[in-house]
Amino acid sequence: MAIRRRDFLKFTGAAAGSCLLAPQLLANPSAGMDSFDDDWGMLNDETVCTGCKTCQYVCKKRAGFEAAGDLPMYDNPRDLNSRNHTIVKMYRDDVKKEHSYVKKQCMHCNEPACVSACPVRALIKNPDGPVMYDAGKCIGCRYCMVACPYNVPTFEYESATPEIRKCDLCYDELAQGKPTVCSQVCPTGAIITGRRKDLIKEAWRRIEAKPDQYVHHVYGEHEVGGSAVLYLAGVDFDKIGFKDLQEAPLPALPESIQHGIFKYFVTPLALFGMLAVTRGSTMKCDPVSDEDCIEE
Repeated sequence: MAIRRRDFLKFTGAAAGSCLLAPQLLANPSAGMDSFDDDWGMLNDETVCTGCKTCQYVCKKRAGFEAAGDLPMYDNPRDLNSRNHTIVKMYRDDVKKEHSYVKKQCMHCNEPACVSACPVRALIKNPDGPVMYDAGKCIGCRYCMVACPYNVPTFEYESATPEIRKCDLCYDELAQGKPTVCSQVCPTGAIITGRRKDLIKEAWRRIEAKPDQYVHHVYGEHEVGGSAVLYLAGVDFDKIGFKDLQEAPLPALPESIQHGIFKYFVTPLALFGMLAVTRGSTMKCDPVSDEDCIEE
């Protein structure tokens, strides 16, 4: 099978064009917004979570995956994965003989690093708050997985047509004026849905009303620029699996890396040149029937 010279030039021209566009796609569409106060979000109050995992069950069911009704051990992963977009984990303090339950899912950052890192905008920040994923645009680079400070996006390694998987904040439910499905089923009210500004007010109201019950910190209010998903806890957040993160947003870092990779097309054109040499060295041409083919 030979490759025509004009077809090769079309291919490399298109590839170079895509590289030219790539830096333009790196800008975070959420950056520059005056406020995220009216974004939809969730407040998770871990002091009243009983670890029943009902939220985990309905989330998995909504995503289209089979979930065992009683969530036995084999259906309870150690961390987020492609079939579990939210999980409930237990953290124990063996010294104090205490334990805490914590619900984990996408934080839906105000200025998400995953959006900034994606070179094709397969991830976007919805104006209402959710960080959305478009599988049709995804090229499988998994930069979002590296960029996320919370290690949230997961990849379908088990699939022949893999996608990135994560919580989408039940955007379809929000569009109908309903809370997220995990909020709907939580038997203790540990999860509530609302506008971010109202959730922050409610969080601090609870802290002020019961100062001995809560750590005086609303996790997600300021971390890496803030997020739509917020947490209250009765123990230090680092003891229940939360990272101590900077307040400044992270998108500038992956953007600088991406711009460095695509600057002057050096990496892409080197790759295409190498492919051309490799391909040409193994192709045989018939100059009579196909005079435009690339010769050995």
